[in-house]
Amino acid sequence: MTLRARLTLALVILVGVGLIASDVATYAALRSFLMHRLDQQLEASPALGLSFLRSPEIGPIRTAAGEGGLPYGTFVELFDPSGGVVRARFVSYGVGGLAPPRLPASIAGADAPLGEPFTVGSVGAGIRYRVYAIRSLTGYTLVLAFPLTELAQTLHRLLVVAVVVTLAVLAGMALLSWWTVRRGLRPLERIEETAEAIAVGDLSRRIEETDPRTEVGRLGASLNVMLGRIEEAMNERRASEEALRRFLADASHELRTPLTSIRGYAELFRRGAGADPDDAALAMRRIEQESARMGALVDELLFLTRAGRGRPIAHEPVDLSGVAADAVSDARAVDPSRAIELEAPEELVVLGDEMRLREVFANLLSNALVHTPAGTPVAVRLEEDDGWAEIRVSDRGPGLSAEEAAHVFEPFYRADRSRGRGASGGGSERPGAGLGLPIVAAIAQAHGGRASVSSRPGEGATFTVRIPLRPPTPPRPDATRS
Repeated sequence: MTLRARLTLALVILVGVGLIASDVATYAALRSFLMHRLDQQLEASPALGLSFLRSPEIGPIRTAAGEGGLPYGTFVELFDPSGGVVRARFVSYGVGGLAPPRLPASIAGADAPLGEPFTVGSVGAGIRYRVYAIRSLTGYTLVLAFPLTELAQTLHRLLVVAVVVTLAVLAGMALLSWWTVRRGLRPLERIEETAEAIAVGDLSRRIEETDPRTEVGRLGASLNVMLGRIEEAMNERRASEEALRRFLADASHELRTPLTSIRGYAELFRRGAGADPDDAALAMRRIEQESARMGALVDELLFLTRAGRGRPIAHEPVDLSGVAADAVSDARAVDPSRAIELEAPEELVVLGDEMRLREVFANLLSNALVHTPAGTPVAVRLEEDDGWAEIRVSDRGPGLSAEEAAHVFEPFYRADRSRGRGASGGGSERPGAGLGLPIVAAIAQAHGGRASVSSRPGEGATFTVRIPLRPPTPPRPDATRS
């Protein structure tokens, strides 16, 4: 059974029980009231009964209610002290009598029920009477019996009206409750449709806005929030999977080049280069160089993987000013034609991993030397800013577009060639693997900081690394388990 049917049935049953209880109470109250009023009339009618017995055969004149008249069908009987019937008459008003009441045999005896009305049946018919008996001081017993026909008819009409009204109200209540429940549950049907659409893959579907003051409205709002988070999580998952596939493809591509060189020189050596000392030396030197290049690439990939999994790093006092000075000296030695400016305090100490922080400066300066034209000035600035150590490396090269700046910290990403590799005296002619800046970002994140870039095409680029002067709380051992 559906929820709509259950709710409708419950409402109809509840209202039906209430109506039936009301009908029973009304019926019982009216019957008690009518019987009590009839008893009062009985107790007030002995004089009328005697007068009726003494009157001519035609009977008394029928009077209006409240003027002392006896109702049609009243049976009056008088017994003498010995129990014999003196006289018995019906109030028929000339239209015929009814079946006489079935009086108890002891009605005129010593143990007769006197002074309290009681109910009896009739002789040979289905009429019931309300009987009242009194006894005079001389021993005569007067019996008055009012038929309960009108009372029964009144109660029957009440019962018919109550049943009809109850059935009509229940039918109307069923229709109204069905419509109300259906309208109230319509948002749940929309939620069901939305869930079905999401189940087949449409994560963009949302539940239509409903009244937030209702339970269903609040449920819809909460589900929309949940669906939004699920969609974001699924999008992030797809983006992560796509990034992983791209990462594996780029890593495979980067590793394939040195492996191909090593295989080529090894095959050259096998084919006879070993007979010539110069060729053998060249083959061994190139194999060693490519092996070293591949080893460095693997080390960089391993560091990125460990950093992404929250592996802890050393937290020892490191003077960033000294590290920056050493990095600038190394860069000037690599490219003496460059104007490399250093602006730093005498001492700026942070808690971190000195080797990794040196790698940050080296990669940022190498990026500036390689990706800007020869002779382009580079500026290195180091300062303290509200509990943070801020490293800024700026150049006046061609800069980066907004799209390039958004992806520059992704592994294996290389900006457009128009950024100008330092071919004329600066950087290496061989393109890098695209891991320098991602390593910078990973090191900054491992220290509890972050890396960012600010650049516009034609206006140079500024790479900023912010590291807290105090180290972050070390991760739990279970979070760093490899």
